[in-house]
This record gives sequence, C-alpha cells and structure tokens, in this order.
Amino acid sequence: MSDTGRNKTVVTAISKISDRPVAKEACLVVIYGLELGKKFNLNRPQIIIGRSSKADIQIDQEAVSRNHCKIINTGNAIMLRDMGSTNGTYVNDEMIDEYVLRDGDFIKVGRCIFKFLSGNNIENAYHEEIYRLTTVDGLTQVFNRRYFIETLEREIGRALRYRRDLSLIMFDIDRFKGVNDSFGHLAGDHVLKHLASVIKTRIRREDVLARYGGEEFAIVLPEIDGYNAMQFAEKIRKLVEVAEFKFEDAVIPVTVSIGVASLRGEIEDALEFIKQADANLFAAKEGGRNRVVG
Repeated sequence: MSDTGRNKTVVTAISKISDRPVAKEACLVVIYGLELGKKFNLNRPQIIIGRSSKADIQIDQEAVSRNHCKIINTGNAIMLRDMGSTNGTYVNDEMIDEYVLRDGDFIKVGRCIFKFLSGNNIENAYHEEIYRLTTVDGLTQVFNRRYFIETLEREIGRALRYRRDLSLIMFDIDRFKGVNDSFGHLAGDHVLKHLASVIKTRIRREDVLARYGGEEFAIVLPEIDGYNAMQFAEKIRKLVEVAEFKFEDAVIPVTVSIGVASLRGEIEDALEFIKQADANLFAAKEGGRNRVVG
C-alpha cells in the first residue's frame, strides 16, 4: 500500500472489464466506521455512496461528498467510479477515478473503510471477515485491544509457569490532537495507518502489535527481558522519528513516547502489567516526549 496519501490516481480502462470476470455475488463489508460488520449486497446495476440522504449507502461525514462515488455492476465485473468528490475515493490507499474491483480490495470513502468480497461462497467469506473484525483493528490492520489483552493474559500465564522473560511496550503519538487540528482527521487516520505499517516491519513473528485505543499502541514481547525491550523501544522511537509521514502535499512531523515494563513477581495479570507500562509512558511524556522510559 502507498504511504503518500493522494499522490496517485488509478484508472482502469473500461475495455479491460470483460477480461476480469467476477462472480455475480459480491458485497461490501464495513471494517471501519459506520456500522461495523454491516454488509451491503452489490446485486443492483448501480449503487451510489455519499453523504446525501438519497444515497444508497449513506455516510454522514463532512469528509464525504453528497454523491461521492458509485459502484457499477456490469454483470461480469464490479466497477468503482469517483463522482468528482472533494476528498477522493481510495482503493488500497491509492486514489482512483475508475477501478475494477477485485476480491479483498479495501475501499476508503471519507473515514469509512469497506472490504470488497466476491466469489462463489460469499457467505463463508463474509462470516470469516466478521470473525477477523473481532481481532483486527479496521483502520490500521494490526490487532485490536481485545486480542491484545487476551494474548497478554495468555503470555503472562506462560511466562510465570515456565519462568520465561516477557516485556510490554506501550507507546502513543506525541501531540496527535495537533495533527488532527492542523491537517484534518483524514491526515490523522493516514498517520495511524503509516505508523502501524512502519512498526510491523520491525517486529518478530511471535511479537504482537496492537492498537490499544486512539493513538496508543502496544507490543507484547515474549522471551524478551527488560534490557533488550528498552533497546528495541529505542529503535522504534528512532525509526518513527526519521520516517516520512506525508499526506497530500503536507509532510507531518511524528514522534512517539514509549513506556516499557517487564514481568516481575508482583505482576499477576494483564491489568497490572498494562498499568506499569502506561505509567512509564506517562513519565516519558512528562519528561519532554519523544523518549523511552522503563
């Protein structure tokens, strides 16, 4: 996925539609915003998405135009066409004018994200997606708070039982409210997504990166002691500090404050562990931000 906001427009030629047949059964599933998990069947020739009360799929958000985009079902393909919207229509983080949808595409309209599903067994695909929504954050595509807490409880039990190391990192974006106020909520969403994608490239398979809430994230680090957790947290801090966060024509400065905690005898559950890491995160912010405290 692109990290440059609205820098690229994708156009799929209409003449190519017949070369990409899809099953007649297709739908959009809301994975972020609106009514999470709601399914919209795409079995009509044309469906309008917009802020207007007359839109077939209404998104009542300022960032959405009255008639924002439309979905066209040609019978052998599903097309998405922007209708001259103010803030653009995106597929897989690329701004589009016209696009032939493929199974699994992510469509962003305003601050709402849909997943496009098509195939011969669409009901199974839909139920699988609903299950995925119970564990994954729709915006950032990292694990959500619920999955994080369940994993942390399980890892604490394992670490105590086998006397293994376990560390926890909690971090959030410094002055994130200022990002939303200065650049808009679409830019804020982009920063959250890009931050998650940057950090995902640095964690191990056994680590768990999750969005804890708002602009706060967490990483569970099995088999990692306090010293190495602090070293890793400092790498994350530097990585974010030098990363480019660009939305439309704006380069947005982003730093994070990080709190680190390691499992000790007095910690017996996830709540206590989170409280310790959160206290260190607060200390990092009080100490001037863009730093690690453990």
